[in-house]
Amino acid sequence: MSTDYGRLFVTIGVLLVWTLMLPAQSVAMEPIQHWQLDNGARVYFVPAPELPILDVRVVFDAASSRDGTRPGLAELTNLLLDKGAGGISADELASQVEGLGAHLGGGSLRDMAWVSLRTLSDERYLQPAVKLLSMVVTSPDFNNGDFERERERMLVAVKMQEQQPSSVASRAYYKAVYGEHPYATPPDGYQESLARIVLDEVKAFYRRYYTGSNALVVIVGDLDRAAAEKVARQVAGGLPKGETAGQIPEVPPVRFAAEERIFHPSTQSHVLVGAPGMRRGDPDYFPLYVGNHILGGSGLVSLLSEEVREKRGLSYSVYSYFSPMRRKGPFTLGLQTRNEQLDEALEVMRSTLERFRSEGPSAQELEAAKKNITGGFALRTDSNAKIIEYLAMIGYYGLPLDYLDTFNDKVDAVTRDQIRDAFARRVDPERMVTVVVGGNGADNTPKHDSAENNAGD
Repeated sequence: MSTDYGRLFVTIGVLLVWTLMLPAQSVAMEPIQHWQLDNGARVYFVPAPELPILDVRVVFDAASSRDGTRPGLAELTNLLLDKGAGGISADELASQVEGLGAHLGGGSLRDMAWVSLRTLSDERYLQPAVKLLSMVVTSPDFNNGDFERERERMLVAVKMQEQQPSSVASRAYYKAVYGEHPYATPPDGYQESLARIVLDEVKAFYRRYYTGSNALVVIVGDLDRAAAEKVARQVAGGLPKGETAGQIPEVPPVRFAAEERIFHPSTQSHVLVGAPGMRRGDPDYFPLYVGNHILGGSGLVSLLSEEVREKRGLSYSVYSYFSPMRRKGPFTLGLQTRNEQLDEALEVMRSTLERFRSEGPSAQELEAAKKNITGGFALRTDSNAKIIEYLAMIGYYGLPLDYLDTFNDKVDAVTRDQIRDAFARRVDPERMVTVVVGGNGADNTPKHDSAENNAGD
């Protein structure tokens, strides 16, 4: 082992020990700094000198909502970025990253796609790691062999998902809620759409959406402002300015209640119920968020868990959540239950929602929810990895820079009347879709009452 590699492994070992020993309350988040590169890329930076590490994430408006007629195109493009870049093969790139003790990652959802790097902040490792990230972001090779291999992997993964009841339910649910809206299609696409994608489409997608004007660079770690500016320029400064991706359509409302039952040879039924909920920065965010924490977002102590699981034993897991996105993300209730208990479990879940919508929480329930949310908030920003997630969200969705600083105060300010009012206006059980995947009851026969294309003007 060379001397440099010996030092590297010792440094990483010390770093891991520090990470484990560092108490959550000792990690105080610095104020967010932000600026813009010459090519239009926006930069958000938070110094975090407690540990000798650096996290960088480059976020693009290049996710599945931009797929158009080729579902899966955005995710395939993102997957190929680090499969050879700057003339370096995928294997050599991975070897160099590993040799630096760094980690490259990425992902693509419905709203955003990203590439990320975690590295030591020591210049000996930082500069070569940042150079590799820059090549991945600005100079992917898009070789035909890599394209065929990654597309085949996606096809196999999608084929497996289409045999799993939870995945079948999720795909059918988004289609039922969003109809023809871009959010309806799964980020990993369908077998048919993936089979039609050609390499030139991947290259064109990259040229259109991986631009400076369409990029956000997020940096958290052991750097000062000058060093962070240098890193941002190295990583994203080489992107062409290009154009922003433009707006995606508003989400149309669900027009009427509908139910779709999809047969699957299983003893359990997977159930999803919901409708478009709220967007990031929504004026009703905090009343809906706190209210849902009481309804079904707080695990075993939620109202849904109490009624469905504890009192009646109808499901091991029952939950609800809002998933805010650029446009209205879904408000979802879900559970799994034995086929013969399906109708009863559905009835209890729906009646619990209706009662909460009309009555709201008790004073005791609201107080407990506030203490639970605010008491655990420090743990959400106790590491660079968590901070960079929040920073990416704040920057991408244009949330206020003091979002984290004021979060607990806004939670504490929520009243019972605000929750009841928000749920009465924003959650309508008569305009929600239900998707059931499973044996569909004791008779175990297929039942289909399609909710497809329900979402519309």
